[in-house]
Amino acid sequence: MISGQVDGMSTSRTAVVVGALGVIGRYIVERLTGEAGWSVIGLSRRSEADRPGYRHLAVDLLDADAISSHGAALSGVTHIFYAAFQASSGAAAGYASNIAPNRDMLVNAVSGIARTSLQLERVVLVTGTKYYGSHLGPYRTPARETDPRHMPPNYYFDQIDWLTEFQKGKMWDWVELRPQTLCGFAPGTAMSILPAIAVYAAVSKELGLPLRFPGKPGAYSSIYQVTESSHFANAAAWAATEPRCGLQAFNITNGDYFRWRNLWPKIADVFEMPAGDPQTISLVQHMADKADLWRHMTKKYRLQAFDFDKLVAWPFADYVFGCDWDVMSDVTKSRRFGFHDVIDSEDMFCRLLRRFREERVVP
Repeated sequence: MISGQVDGMSTSRTAVVVGALGVIGRYIVERLTGEAGWSVIGLSRRSEADRPGYRHLAVDLLDADAISSHGAALSGVTHIFYAAFQASSGAAAGYASNIAPNRDMLVNAVSGIARTSLQLERVVLVTGTKYYGSHLGPYRTPARETDPRHMPPNYYFDQIDWLTEFQKGKMWDWVELRPQTLCGFAPGTAMSILPAIAVYAAVSKELGLPLRFPGKPGAYSSIYQVTESSHFANAAAWAATEPRCGLQAFNITNGDYFRWRNLWPKIADVFEMPAGDPQTISLVQHMADKADLWRHMTKKYRLQAFDFDKLVAWPFADYVFGCDWDVMSDVTKSRRFGFHDVIDSEDMFCRLLRRFREERVVP
């Protein structure tokens, strides 16, 4: 049963957002705490201050007993939004083999909360387009939720299979959401391309260089897609409360597609610099010696103080800019089930990158 309207009154819901400080989770927290009828509990390894409508619990989900130690706080949970992720080292394709911790964190979180709360109604599981093999090379596009899996390993498969089996016979159900390249204002979050673009542009400008696309020539011209984090949070709230979504999977993207070659000059305009011709480099290698330069820039331009090594995940940027194949998801199913929001991706990039400048993350 999904809570909603009873005699014209909104019922109370309690959400647990697992991975509450990430590029996905923090936006889900913001979305739910801004709406009447929700109380929110955030879980993550890091600590965070409580605030009205929000309580944060610092939990190591690789500890199987961690949830039980917070049983009283979690006893009335109605919804779980699972957005936790533990990255592996190496190339992006290696993320798919990082099975054990990502499976075990889900198992410990969901099973622990399900034992603690008899009010649980729905789990919203965040996976992504790596389900289709988007990280491995060319795949069938636009990808549809009914498309077959790629050859394993992929920890998404292990998460989905475990949750499918664990849910059998339970009163609650679950929904799977598949975004692509989450984009939010979350400096230092590993799975966000925005800080990589912002810092790369700032460093290029400081060195008197034009803004060159650093990826493969094919990536410059291929079709790509992204998902704004706030847009995804709206979709997650919808999926949590729409009864028809139970036991379904949905692609969630901005709803449009773009090519970097068309977007890149607009990004250069945001930073008031010329756009140069593409030049394929490894950002991991070429940014490895820029920490001293960044400290100088931070002082020179009075920027927010961020550790350069934590501000950007350069391997993720190399992965995104190295996808020289079309990356496209079909979002028809989510629209048929009632989620109709769309975002203009080119406008989104310019808007969020301007925010990096306005908030003095980059000059």
